[in-house]
Amino acid sequence: MDSPWLVPVALFFGLLVGAGATTAVVLAHRRGQQAVEVSAARVPEGIESLIDALENVGAVIDPSNNVLVASARAISTGLVWHDQLVHPELVEYVDQVRRDGTPVGEELHLTRGRLGEQSLFLQVRIARLGSRYILLLADDRTEARRLEEVRRDFVANVSHELKTPIGAVGLLAEALQSAATDPDQVRRFASRLSVESDRLARLTNEIIELSRVQAGDTLDRAERVDIDRVVQQAIDHNRVAADAKSITLVTGKRVRVEVVGDPQLLVTALNNLISNAITYSPPHSRVGVGVDSDDGIVEIAVADQGVGIPEADRDRVFERFYRVDSARARDTGGTGLGLSIVKHVVQNHGGDVRLWSRPGKGSTFTVRLPEATAASATSLGAAP
Repeated sequence: MDSPWLVPVALFFGLLVGAGATTAVVLAHRRGQQAVEVSAARVPEGIESLIDALENVGAVIDPSNNVLVASARAISTGLVWHDQLVHPELVEYVDQVRRDGTPVGEELHLTRGRLGEQSLFLQVRIARLGSRYILLLADDRTEARRLEEVRRDFVANVSHELKTPIGAVGLLAEALQSAATDPDQVRRFASRLSVESDRLARLTNEIIELSRVQAGDTLDRAERVDIDRVVQQAIDHNRVAADAKSITLVTGKRVRVEVVGDPQLLVTALNNLISNAITYSPPHSRVGVGVDSDDGIVEIAVADQGVGIPEADRDRVFERFYRVDSARARDTGGTGLGLSIVKHVVQNHGGDVRLWSRPGKGSTFTVRLPEATAASATSLGAAP
């Protein structure tokens, strides 16, 4: 279905053309070349301003297929270059409308620019603009298509990941029934059932958490957050797990800096980093958590002395369900979602997360966030 803005804009342009006068017009080329005189019906006054105001793709094409007016989006997406339509598909539809006079509405899959490999998905509407010109409007649906693909992949991944613990729970329940008269077997199967149940609960909770942080409204109730407090809460959540492996949790000095955001989400992100550091570190080692602030940027670093991450895997560790060592992840109960949650939380707070690692030496994950300013305090109704 065509986007609702296509029809009224086209009708408005048509009315303008019907009332337009026929004169000579001078077109200044965007390449800075000398102006060229074109003997033609003058494009109605105001059309260029209207096209420029469009958030989506818009262009007016003359009988020689020169683009007289193009919106910023038409140029930035590479559909128009040097006053010409780049893609032959668009030119063919423009010629068809010029011949037949019948408007065309199509969904096209094009590349971004002449040399680009990135795909564009456009809902295109092409119609006559008066008796001489052609109006091209396009709704860029690339991001919507990408999000739909992400949703499909996510559902497929979740379905696959849930099969293992759910299947294990079912098999263990059957085994318990069969071993009802053997107390030792019952205890063994019950213990395994508890492990799989915990794994299923953890996976479900992290799926819910990831869905939340991927939503666009996660920071609707942002506030000023004390980073020292976030660090302390995340460390407290992991102290039992660290003690169980005789791992020492080391913290740096308090820096007394604040950021704007959701304190619980920030604790969740840092908790995931510390938990991973403990999981992949050997017993009797150290995990350090340090905070620094410089030039308006707050950095929170989590360093371990663990197995490290191979270089080939470093660009993928933040992907959903990606595991460097699948066998080890099953043993440790890892879901493959922790680092993806970290990435989305940090991005939602206007920051980024960086990774340094060396196999056999350990890894350091550094979260970088913009420091809260006096202006942000005022906008949140708090005292700076």
